[in-house]
Amino acid sequence: MPVLLDGEPGAVILAVETATLGALEEFARLAASPPVLVLASARGAALLGRPAEPDVGPIALGLGANPLDPELLLRLADPTAGEPVLSGALEPGPLPASAAASLALAKQARLLPAVLAAPSLDSLGQPGVAALAASLQVLTVSAADVLACAESAPFHLQRVSEAQVPLEASSDTRIIAFRVRETGVEHLAILIGRPEERDAPLVRVHSECFTGDLLGSLRCDCGAQLRGAMARIAGEGAGALLYLAQEGRGIGLMNKIRAYRLQERGLDTVDANRALGWGKDERNHGLAAGILLDLGLKTVRLLTNNPEKLSKLRALGIEIVERVPLVYPPNGVNNSYLETKSVRLGHLLV
Repeated sequence: MPVLLDGEPGAVILAVETATLGALEEFARLAASPPVLVLASARGAALLGRPAEPDVGPIALGLGANPLDPELLLRLADPTAGEPVLSGALEPGPLPASAAASLALAKQARLLPAVLAAPSLDSLGQPGVAALAASLQVLTVSAADVLACAESAPFHLQRVSEAQVPLEASSDTRIIAFRVRETGVEHLAILIGRPEERDAPLVRVHSECFTGDLLGSLRCDCGAQLRGAMARIAGEGAGALLYLAQEGRGIGLMNKIRAYRLQERGLDTVDANRALGWGKDERNHGLAAGILLDLGLKTVRLLTNNPEKLSKLRALGIEIVERVPLVYPPNGVNNSYLETKSVRLGHLLV
């Protein structure tokens, strides 16, 4: 379904993954001119046949006068969807003022960062746009609010419930459920013993990994880290593990499976994410900091191999008195994955 972005000027946008024929018809009724396709820089550069430059802003592609085709749009947005689109076959288009907010909104919905965008009719002062949008049940969102939400740490956490849940690692375990009010996304704090009574308890901040944690995937080291961290914390008698809904370093499970497809074609985990339009790490460490502060765990010893996690949490008010390594040897399948984490993401795996 299209969304109206309230800004200067106003825009109508449509995430490519939601671009059914019906949604495209609604989009066209609200658009003041033919749309452009807004993409993250890496994906846009690939379609234009240009070298990809990291950390460059969005790119817009002109779609010409051809009818908008959902299948073609998806192939433009998703390098794993069907036959590839020939690079260099498209031309750059004018970058709309709404480009950054458009991609940010798609990312917040865990959709591919690929959006159709056009000036909305109200940007031309045409009457009746609000009534038309209401009749189509189209949501209006402030572009400024979208960007503010994307750039700020979501500290508006709500404790939903708490229960005693004996685990194999420790029978003295509590699980506290949190919800982020702005998004409705749920996260867990798993407390063994009474970490709030320790001066600097052992803590692990763990991003969920369905394939590794639950299925025992050999492509990563996440499952080993999860179970190893629980055992280490239980061995100390007290500590906490935060289990955060930030699958695939924040891109979501569907996009992680897409990234796996690209890794099968020879890309490493960083380049696979970028080819889909995501950054190398989309996680928001404000979540972890907010939960730790809510739990009263401002001073901790952190189980991690990731120096960036240390610096981000420290900047957000968490005192980390010691980094505790959590290293597991390659298993024959994840060797290149671990090498990429070390060489390109700076993880300390020695």
